[in-house]
Amino acid sequence: MSRDITKIRNVAIVAHAGAGNTKLAEQILFKTGQIDRVTTGETTGKVIDYEPEELARNMTLSCKVAYCDYKEHRINIIDTPGFVNFLEDTKNALRVSDGAVVIVSALSGVKAETERIWKYCDDYDLPRVVFVNKLDKENASFDRAVAEIEKVFGQEAIPLTLPIGEGPGLRGIVDLISLKAYEQDGKSVKEVPIPSELSSKVEEYRKKFVEKIAELDDSLLEKYLEGGELTEEELRKGLHDASIARRFIPVLAGSALLGIGVDALLDSIILALPDPQERANIYPIKGINPKDGSEAKREPSETAPLAAYVFKTTIDPFAGKISYIRVFSGVLKADSTVLNPNTGTKERIGQIYYILGKTQNPCQKAGHGEIVATVKLKDTLTGHTLCDENNPILLPEVRFSEPIISYAIAPKTRGDEEKVSAGLHKLLEEDPTLKFSRDEESKDMILSGMGQVHIEVALEKLKRKFGVEVNLMAPKVPYRETIRASASAQGKYKKQSGGRGQYGDCWIQIEPLPRGGGYEFVDKIVGGVIPQQYRPAVEKGIIETMKEGILAYYPIIDIKVTLYDGSYHPVDSSEMAFKIAGALALKKAFMDAKPVLLEPIMKAEIIVPDETLGTIIGDLNSRRGKVQGVDPQAGGNQKITALVPMAEMLTYANQLHSMTSGRGIYSMEFSHYEEVPSHIAQKIIEQRQKERQAKAEE
Repeated sequence: MSRDITKIRNVAIVAHAGAGNTKLAEQILFKTGQIDRVTTGETTGKVIDYEPEELARNMTLSCKVAYCDYKEHRINIIDTPGFVNFLEDTKNALRVSDGAVVIVSALSGVKAETERIWKYCDDYDLPRVVFVNKLDKENASFDRAVAEIEKVFGQEAIPLTLPIGEGPGLRGIVDLISLKAYEQDGKSVKEVPIPSELSSKVEEYRKKFVEKIAELDDSLLEKYLEGGELTEEELRKGLHDASIARRFIPVLAGSALLGIGVDALLDSIILALPDPQERANIYPIKGINPKDGSEAKREPSETAPLAAYVFKTTIDPFAGKISYIRVFSGVLKADSTVLNPNTGTKERIGQIYYILGKTQNPCQKAGHGEIVATVKLKDTLTGHTLCDENNPILLPEVRFSEPIISYAIAPKTRGDEEKVSAGLHKLLEEDPTLKFSRDEESKDMILSGMGQVHIEVALEKLKRKFGVEVNLMAPKVPYRETIRASASAQGKYKKQSGGRGQYGDCWIQIEPLPRGGGYEFVDKIVGGVIPQQYRPAVEKGIIETMKEGILAYYPIIDIKVTLYDGSYHPVDSSEMAFKIAGALALKKAFMDAKPVLLEPIMKAEIIVPDETLGTIIGDLNSRRGKVQGVDPQAGGNQKITALVPMAEMLTYANQLHSMTSGRGIYSMEFSHYEEVPSHIAQKIIEQRQKERQAKAEE
């Protein structure tokens, strides 16, 4: 028999970086006896954040999985990153979670990253509870945090617990459902009378909670209005139903550092968040049948055909590839064969494991609703489905945002190009938000990611796991060249040097096309002034020259070329001669047609706190940006939409971070090409010509 599905909770712990996700996850493991101690102080522990890059930076950089057993329930925990560069990984974790614990700091409140994560939760219609953390810190305020939660998330927040004391005086919590108070005494929690100074506040919040539950059920409302007391059982059932239907935001108080409020949080995870069966009622398990493209559905039951989703991949230099799997229906068994419908290949499942940080505990099978891992799958990547080969289903993948920053990289040791490439391709299996490519123009290796820290972490892993180091350089901006006027020119190639000569002669006219028009070639030769067999060679010479560029050796775009005259020699003409003639003609005509340099313009969306709006707009103006609009956002933020040259945005992530004290976030995508201002263009052209000369002299 598989585990009772009603006794499973799959929970993601989410928040902005530094809010205390990992510390809370460790306290949960400690309180439930999974680990015997919690790391002291604010530092991350080694149970969950165990990668050297995480320990060095003291933050979670990728999702980690752990589990514990509490009151006959199995709670699977996914600890997620909160730093803006790594939020795509958090999105992936929410795809396989049934509920979320959102941490809000009692000091800093709701940050932009938390807002973004909240929206991801909305996308999956995910029930959630909020844990107000850091109530042990100076200037912490539970009431302020609750007010901000309501304001930013736009929904009523109902506390389930209240803190006893705040700041350094925090010593426990009052449970508003059972009306009992608990204080922390070293490691243990003891029940105490509700402090008299809190009695009126407890009464006020308890009344608010009871009224809210009564409002949601006609029979309870009738009982309440007639003066009847709602039983604890009625309140618990009402909370469960209301939380899963997302009628309000349940809020709890505590301190992850001290472990205060963690027991109440565990109770609320069981009470207020759904089991996998209930979750499937809200967010059905469906995909497509890869055989015919029709919709396919699955019930979250042991007897349904297997449907599982791979939500994370890690590459261990020793153990190989580890795939983390959420089973949505059916049973995943060790030593079995399953289908990967994304690739159409069969995969052999060897041993499967329950995961506790970096510890793997073997199991024979995982039922519907469980989270496990397996090793050495050949063709399976993050986002792939594993299913019953006789009943295939393709579950929808998470769509990741495009990278926002790119760097050129080169191996520190000559001849290590292959090692760099092989190592990066392994890292790409771990992290689908990294992109690796070669620039056709510069031949550089380009690594793209979600921010500078993302790139730095990837290169640290490359060195640690695959023993290869690289130098990081700013990527080259993909400038383009075009013309603003029409011009005609002759290209004539004539060579006599004994024996057969070379002869090609053509006249072309070039004219500008609208931006985005690309390239057009028109053959207007009349009669046989250039025989048919040589005309494609003229175009070939033109296309090759367009790729190389003329003004600053960047590709030429948006021109129309018309071949209208020329001459040939019956003996000396050849394809090569006409190809050279075409190239010569373009070079002459281009320089007479008012050539200009174009630069890529990016559409940027930047979310910043109100108080930094003026600074950010001023900075964008200094970057030659054009602000298109400013829209107020929840939580005292503003969204700026702007068009900015890519050249001015290459290192923007770092500057935005410092201007907004880490509270600003942005995304950008290519919009269009525009002319480079002449004084800037001149510098670029001179620099490119110097580089070209230096290469020629090598």
